[in-house]
Amino acid sequence: MNSKDHIEALLTDQMIKKITGIRRHLHQIPERSFEENNTSAYIRDILDKWGIAYRYPIVNTGLLAWIKGNKPGKRIALRSDMDALPIHEQTDLGFKSENPGFMHACGHDVHMASLLGAIQILDQLKDHIHGEVLFVFQPGEEKVPGGAKQMLEEGVFDGQQPDMIIAQHVLPDMEAGHVGFKPGIYMASSDEIYITVIGKGGHGALLQHIIDPVLMASHILISLQQEINRKSPSDVPTVLSFGKFMAEGAVNVIPNQVILEGTFRTMNEEWRKEAHYLIDQIASGIASSMGGSCQVEIRHGYPVLNNHEVITKEAKKKAIQLIGADNVEDLGIRMTAEDFAWFTRSVPGMMYRLGVREPGSKEIYPLHTPGFRVDESSLRTGISMLSFLTIELLKTPPV
Repeated sequence: MNSKDHIEALLTDQMIKKITGIRRHLHQIPERSFEENNTSAYIRDILDKWGIAYRYPIVNTGLLAWIKGNKPGKRIALRSDMDALPIHEQTDLGFKSENPGFMHACGHDVHMASLLGAIQILDQLKDHIHGEVLFVFQPGEEKVPGGAKQMLEEGVFDGQQPDMIIAQHVLPDMEAGHVGFKPGIYMASSDEIYITVIGKGGHGALLQHIIDPVLMASHILISLQQEINRKSPSDVPTVLSFGKFMAEGAVNVIPNQVILEGTFRTMNEEWRKEAHYLIDQIASGIASSMGGSCQVEIRHGYPVLNNHEVITKEAKKKAIQLIGADNVEDLGIRMTAEDFAWFTRSVPGMMYRLGVREPGSKEIYPLHTPGFRVDESSLRTGISMLSFLTIELLKTPPV
């Protein structure tokens, strides 16, 4: 049998039931970024029972596991994130979150379960593996600066530098049983913008005695939207949005300061740097011209995610071999961000998407929402895809 047939033979209903149970347990124990202690312990317990070698801790809760094939070759890494979001789950699932205020609303439970399933499959197919497979269980994907960056800084791959790295991520818009690929630039950079506008507060009826930070902040917000959009390169997607405008005054009380918090995203690193400068200059200039001042803090988040062209195109071909052309989709760019981009700066790699919408249903449960849910039949596709891509990409390495 070829590797596809072997994988399909090993993916029994009994195995899928076991991995589904693992996913459901992980869904019940969501934990905040960089505090995935119970999640990590649960994964390590499974790896211990399966006899899989790993190194722990890396960035507190992270770990690196590995399987060596019985044939010489290169090294590939597969990555899953582990953290959850500060969202209170609002579903009727029988295995909903047991940690109030936290939820796996971004599919990281599916990512972990799929990776564990792939480990079980690949451990039984060592005769088909050319080289070595690394399995990265990463903390803190949802929190800047991201666990990927910190794992690299702690030397996650020291002595085991991979030749390529891949990750999969759920996509609610796409039907379960489907996967999607996008070579080249795929996801945006992501930075957090914090602006404190400082004036002089007072009675709302005595404007002659105050320096109004609410008015200043309003001008800053509108001007930033106008100027950044006007000056952004026409061929570079750009988003600047503010989700927090906090003026803790009252109907007749002007506060001393106003806080603005937002996000800046783009697909070009040079424009990203220029935009950071402009945001600071525009905000400071407006505040100064109106008699006040402001403090601008830009927390650098994740870089642009650039999928390696050759690896991605080759992976798409292999995906078609596994599940058929009708189930493999071409993706457009996304203005969402992923700290997996740090890994692809260090190692040639790519991220593809795993469909999780119920086949035939038009109901979509978006990421990062209290009602997010997945069709668990996607686990079969996720496990088989990770396993097949691993064996095939190592067999004839595209890099």
